[in-house]
Amino acid sequence: MLTAYAAPPWLPGGHLQTIWPALWPRPSELPVQYRRTRWTTPDGDFIDVDHLDDPTHSAKDQPLLVLFHGLEGNSSSQYALAFADYARHAGWTFTVPHFRGCSGEINLAPRAYHSGDHEEIDWILRRLRAAHSGPLVAIGVSLGGNALVRWAQEAGNSALKVVSAIAAISSPLDLAAGGWALGRGFNRWVYTRMFLQSMKPKALLKLQQHPGLFDPLALTQAQDLYAFDNVFTAPLHGFKSTDDYWARASAKPHLQRLCVPTLLLHARNDPFVPAWSLPTAQETSRHVTLWQPLQGGHVGFPASTGTARETYLPQAVGAWLNGHIA
Repeated sequence: MLTAYAAPPWLPGGHLQTIWPALWPRPSELPVQYRRTRWTTPDGDFIDVDHLDDPTHSAKDQPLLVLFHGLEGNSSSQYALAFADYARHAGWTFTVPHFRGCSGEINLAPRAYHSGDHEEIDWILRRLRAAHSGPLVAIGVSLGGNALVRWAQEAGNSALKVVSAIAAISSPLDLAAGGWALGRGFNRWVYTRMFLQSMKPKALLKLQQHPGLFDPLALTQAQDLYAFDNVFTAPLHGFKSTDDYWARASAKPHLQRLCVPTLLLHARNDPFVPAWSLPTAQETSRHVTLWQPLQGGHVGFPASTGTARETYLPQAVGAWLNGHIA
């Protein structure tokens, strides 16, 4: 059962509830240590996969929590560390597969990652499933959540052979609505600028690997995600344009296809995901749980005390997942 959420009174509004946990996360009682493995992808590229390095929580019959990070995230993102800490206390194993180019080293192939990368999710989860005998649950954060839900939609009934349940946190299930929100006002000048500061240099490194892959001038002139995706993300991943990419990769139109227990968590004051774009119960299958508290921001949900700022999110989502493991 999901618990009610109310933001601290000293953190009003979606922006503060987004920024505070990201900039000032609560330190773990014990530092999170990862063990990294490198996997060869089906197309001959590689990804790096980080596993919680804790001998007491590594048995193959324990529950495994897999986290797919958000745009330009990684295993050191504050939400990943918070869920790693939760998994450690719950006695679960924990793994963060990095999307291509997000582990600190540029990948090799003439591609990166995108919001609808369900084929990538598929082979990752199936490889983890084959190596693990215990229950497996997966979380996707923001971009990673949309990709995870798209995987479950494409997998249909076969998803139940891989995972017990999935959760998407603050995910732009309607990519056009999310792109619209991030292209305006404060969002454009703060969040979008932050994303492009890391995305543009990585794209230019990709151009050094594969000369002629895209127009470098058009990329450097991109001032929002729509323009960046039109130059880089869409053509590199088989889409005609940003509009084609956002339409085909969005999970919202296909929510009635979900056959696996799915939690969709969105704060209605999320600066990245407009409340008017959130799914309704009529748009989903009976396997979907919608949780749309009024407050929380984007992957924020700060707890009410300054000593436990980001613990609410992993505890609430973890409890929901645990119910489906049981």
